[in-house]
Amino acid sequence: MSNPELPEAGRKYYLEDLTVGQKFVSGTYLVDEVQIKQFATQFDPQPFHLDAEAAKDSFFHGLVASGWHTASITMRLLVESGLPLAGGLIGAGAELSWPTPTRPGSILQVESEILEIRTSRSRPDRGIATVRSETHDQFGEVKQIFTGKIIVFRTP
Repeated sequence: MSNPELPEAGRKYYLEDLTVGQKFVSGTYLVDEVQIKQFATQFDPQPFHLDAEAAKDSFFHGLVASGWHTASITMRLLVESGLPLAGGLIGAGAELSWPTPTRPGSILQVESEILEIRTSRSRPDRGIATVRSETHDQFGEVKQIFTGKIIVFRTP
């Protein structure tokens, strides 16, 4: 993705404010080894997320964050600064992939693009925006691709 926009500070976007091709960029988030291990301990207790030494002999050849940890960080970035939709980010379905693992020291940022906008026929107060969000690190390596259908409200 290229030429993303920084959302206006404090602005909340309604369905009418969105256009196909519109892009947004989030702030950044530093992932460290302690966070990776804490998340894994609670939610994904696999050796390549918990033990740097054991992870060396794994598929990943080193400690990596759970894909679900990367997804959680992505959600935080989207909510705090990356996709400021009025009424919040309400999912109506998604597709998710992790092309490369997130490692300690990664500084994550999310770039999102509006792919499609549909108004609801049965609920005139809302529509659905299809959004593709790529989470990448400080070197531009894509860590996660999330394509989701998001409920977006019309201006009241």
